[in-house]
Amino acid sequence: MTAPTPEAGSRARPTGAAIALALVLDIVLVVAFAATGRASHDSDVWSGLWQTAWPFLAGLGIGWLVTLAWRAPSAPVRTGLGVWAVTVAGGMLLRAASGQGIALPFIIVASVTLLIALVGWRLLTALVRRLRRG
Repeated sequence: MTAPTPEAGSRARPTGAAIALALVLDIVLVVAFAATGRASHDSDVWSGLWQTAWPFLAGLGIGWLVTLAWRAPSAPVRTGLGVWAVTVAGGMLLRAASGQGIALPFIIVASVTLLIALVGWRLLTALVRRLRRG
């Protein structure tokens, strides 16, 4: 019987740089979602970007807190799904509370787009890690 390696029984804690990178990537993706939505409706992207993005950025922040995302920032299921769900739900609630639209087609598009963005990069990261391990 061989002794387990340090990696076998536990996962290394993420570095501060890894946590910061994950958070910045999530923020960039949420802002890109908002900018793309504004551009697709022939809106001036820059003048109203903050108005469109802030509810989802607030939801993202809450999602990071609720999921304790800094403990496993790149985990697709443990962190990604929770961050996504809270970002969408929180963003929609804040949009409604601030008098912005939350029509069903928008909810569907936002949910799918943010799922692909917030969980997608985490899935790709997990796949790359798995491939590198052999």
